[in-house]
Amino acid sequence: MRAYITAARPVEVARDVERWRKRGCLSFVLRQVNGGGFLDLERLGAARYAAGLQADVELEGDASVVGEAASR
Repeated sequence: MRAYITAARPVEVARDVERWRKRGCLSFVLRQVNGGGFLDLERLGAARYAAGLQADVELEGDASVVGEAASR
């Protein structure tokens, strides 16, 4: 199961991810709200923190951010 997260504020993103995580979801896609800018990166960080290490979290349409995070 893959969850599509549309919340704009990082705290709301984390809350949504936590809800889906409790339902057993391990894959999350965040809709861009800032064209991949700082706000999107902050949201991505909040989602990754809330999802945990075993989850797959990516920013919609931005393979460079996904690849960059995977290489860390």
